[in-house]
Amino acid sequence: MLLPESGFVVIDTNIALDLFVFDHPDCAPLATALAAGELRWIATAPMRTELARVLGYPLIVRRLAQRQMQAASVLEAFDARVQLLADKPPRAPCVCKDPDDQVFIDLAVARRALLISKDQAVLTMRKRLAVHGVTVQPVLAAA
Repeated sequence: MLLPESGFVVIDTNIALDLFVFDHPDCAPLATALAAGELRWIATAPMRTELARVLGYPLIVRRLAQRQMQAASVLEAFDARVQLLADKPPRAPCVCKDPDDQVFIDLAVARRALLISKDQAVLTMRKRLAVHGVTVQPVLAAA
């Protein structure tokens, strides 16, 4: 399993949904690493705000209902696992085509964190982000 030297991980909203709402099997190694303390998930208030907004999307609302879950419980799970940072990181020298993804990139670069995202706009930035000490992966590979 490739873990960052810093021990920090930044997880985008789609992966957070896979962890908490969709219970996606590809997220099992990530869930295990977080539970074992091998990774420290860091986030900022705008990331939490985006998750809260996305939990209101019709597809997500239907999935929550199917699993008899509430959006509030997903946010509680997020809050329990994340180290929420008060300071907004500086703008990274790498700019993403999707402005919604920039907050994840900024934090990953500032903390030299592993960035877990399956967003194509982020994945295409792998080489540029690697120069700044950031590894981008769509999933955390099993050991």
